[in-house]
Amino acid sequence: MSLWNIVSHMPPEEFSSLFAEFPRSLRCLLADWLENQPWEFINGSDAFCTSVASGMLSAMLEKLRSAASSDGQQCQILQQVSNIESTYRRDPLRLVAVLKAILEGEKAAVLKRDRHLPLSFHRRQEELKFSLGLQRLQHRVHEIQALRERSSQLRDGSAASLPLNPQLKTEPKAPESELPTLILEATKELEVAKQQVLKRIQIWKRQQQLAGNGAVFEENLAPLQKRCESLVEVYFQLHQQVMAASTELGPELLPRLLERFNEVLSSLVKSSFLVEKQPPQVLKTQTKFQASVRFLLGPQLLKASTKPYMVRADMVTEKQARELALSAYGNTLSESTGEIMHNVVALETNPTSGTCCANFKNVLLKKIKRCERKGSESVTEEKCAVLFSTTVALSPSNLTVHLQVLSLPIVVIVHGNQDNNAKATVLWDNAFSEIDRVPFVVAERVPWEKMCDTLNLKFMAEVQTTKGLLKEHYFFLAQKIFNDHSASLEDFQSRSVSWAQFNKEILPGRGFTFWQWFDGVLDLTKRCLKSYWSDRLIIGFISKQYVCKLLSTEPDGTFLLRFSDSEIGGVTIAHVIRGKDGSSQVENIQPFSAKDLSIRSLGDRIRDLGQLRNLYPNTPKDQAFGSHYNKEQTGKDGRGYVSTAIKMTVESERDQQPQSTAGGGPEPPQAQMFSLPVLQQELRPENLQSVLSPICTSPMLSSSMVMDPALPPRCQDLAFRNPMSFMTNQYMPGEASQLLPGGPSPEPRDEEMPELAPFTPMDAPLQSSPRWMAPSMDLPPSSEFDQFLQEMSLESPALCPPFTPPLQRSGYPSPNASCWGLGESRWDDSVRPGHA
Repeated sequence: MSLWNIVSHMPPEEFSSLFAEFPRSLRCLLADWLENQPWEFINGSDAFCTSVASGMLSAMLEKLRSAASSDGQQCQILQQVSNIESTYRRDPLRLVAVLKAILEGEKAAVLKRDRHLPLSFHRRQEELKFSLGLQRLQHRVHEIQALRERSSQLRDGSAASLPLNPQLKTEPKAPESELPTLILEATKELEVAKQQVLKRIQIWKRQQQLAGNGAVFEENLAPLQKRCESLVEVYFQLHQQVMAASTELGPELLPRLLERFNEVLSSLVKSSFLVEKQPPQVLKTQTKFQASVRFLLGPQLLKASTKPYMVRADMVTEKQARELALSAYGNTLSESTGEIMHNVVALETNPTSGTCCANFKNVLLKKIKRCERKGSESVTEEKCAVLFSTTVALSPSNLTVHLQVLSLPIVVIVHGNQDNNAKATVLWDNAFSEIDRVPFVVAERVPWEKMCDTLNLKFMAEVQTTKGLLKEHYFFLAQKIFNDHSASLEDFQSRSVSWAQFNKEILPGRGFTFWQWFDGVLDLTKRCLKSYWSDRLIIGFISKQYVCKLLSTEPDGTFLLRFSDSEIGGVTIAHVIRGKDGSSQVENIQPFSAKDLSIRSLGDRIRDLGQLRNLYPNTPKDQAFGSHYNKEQTGKDGRGYVSTAIKMTVESERDQQPQSTAGGGPEPPQAQMFSLPVLQQELRPENLQSVLSPICTSPMLSSSMVMDPALPPRCQDLAFRNPMSFMTNQYMPGEASQLLPGGPSPEPRDEEMPELAPFTPMDAPLQSSPRWMAPSMDLPPSSEFDQFLQEMSLESPALCPPFTPPLQRSGYPSPNASCWGLGESRWDDSVRPGHA
């Protein structure tokens, strides 16, 4: 974004004093072009500055005349162009001063309002500064050459017949005394330009590191390579002039100048050896990875090489990296801290692309040597890096240079369960390290405001969404990480957060750290909730207490979605219901994990629940979530099977009634233990008769049926041995668990719920008795089993007494999954017919 795009939307009266000498209409007409000229960096009144200012004035007049030919106010613009030319042609530096003042005033106004300027503006200004500095250096080369030629002509006595160089303001009276001064000025300007290049390289490296947390990264190295090559070309021209003027410089000045020149070249060469593609920052042993390094000056300085140079990759510890940095990467590595395979690659120049790279495509970290850790530091806090190194001979001087560059910090893990904590170390280091730091020092405490920016950046990058976190979300996150529910949003902005608070200290009343919880939210949202979050259907980061405050005055059926505060990677639905006394109550449904939502999506679960009506504050749920509903399969599929589906139900505490047996007394504990979810409250014998016979001819019974005490003893005996065997649809063990109380989660969330035996086919031998089955229980012989089926078909007892799952220990109502099936018999309105 240009500066004028911002200024044009601000009140014109704020800038009225700026346009006394230059019309505002012309500023608008020139817009971006004006900001792409180095007005700010033309300092001085020498021949170079005057020449540049005169060239910019001519370019401006041409630009305005071209614009006037296509503008309706042609006469007015041409008159203004004539006035500018007559005013500034004799003194173009005055125009520079006027336009510099206008741009400075505009920048000050934008800074006052927004507190920052566009990043693109800063980058463009930096490029203009370097470009102008390079032009000045080239001008210096011509000046030095002209002065040397005049000095030679004076010695030969032929100077009077040659015209003066127009770039020199006055005739040099003593070239021998002016030449050293001019060369010293040129050397100083060369060093300034070198520092600009090195700073730009450091900025590129820093942006590459921030990209590890999700920041936008301009990774194209071509502009930076062109800048390095342009400066080295001017360097060789200056170096040639210095060597030619060795006599005038004398034996004392020449060595000092050459030393400074060598330092410039050495710095440029070593700094232009970069890691273009970083290795993974969380690296697991015995895992292959890729990386690439690039030598920006390779195409220019390695032309005379007959064979490719080899680049080696070694693992180094933080201590080794620090020692290398202190020696300005002049020392060589004594010992690798890890064993890396396929770690030597050729440094090759590609004439087509003009690049010089070494691509590591099949590197394997076989093992790592752990170093001694500090205090309570864990393995996942230990940082190391890959060191890429090679030795090259530069042309045309044939100077030998040892090139070394470190990768970004890496955390090496040996098991997947270390990944979460390793990512926290990398995230903190990427976000809060400084340019030119001692490897790999990073602050222990950072401002909470910077932490918010980091979390937002990471969230948007991981979820791949343009909808970031809001200030209300930051407020909840601050309350969570600081364990402070009394401070205001403004209070948190002045606080700082420590590494220990981020990922070492367990959150109060929980079994995990702040980062482990936040990373769980990231993973869940990325995998299952991206579209919901992008549509702003999930408030997400909000406490259960504040949800109750929001919903307590809302109509029955109002709901919202929030991330579970007590579980890692869970999202829950909070909704309003009416209690027995008619008062408003807020209930939170047991959180759904990523696995739950892979079985049935969040939108379909919300559609299943009739008690949910309006998304907070007042959007009908079908309007909010309609685009997220999946089309339900109906009819038969391509193989002739009737489609089945899973539906979710939630029963609140007020709906639960005490269980009773057929005789009216309390249900035996054993029968309660093995009760499974049912599809309806009751099946009468006359309704069951039509479907029971085909079921009983199969060695399985419906998983929806529960054991009734009135069943024949053999029936109960067989059912208690392996209750999961009685299923109409042949689910595998993981699928069968979807029908259990507590929802689709593979493990019961309530500690009091029974652990069911895995699915065992009837024709497979029993390996061992479940922990709840007496060892003396044996499977009846086949003849007894046949008799049992006959008795069962004759008696037709009620197999499905009402079942209501208990409330979870956490207080969440438990969502149940119901399965459609069992032929063409419709058991209730919520069940579609089908068979497997």
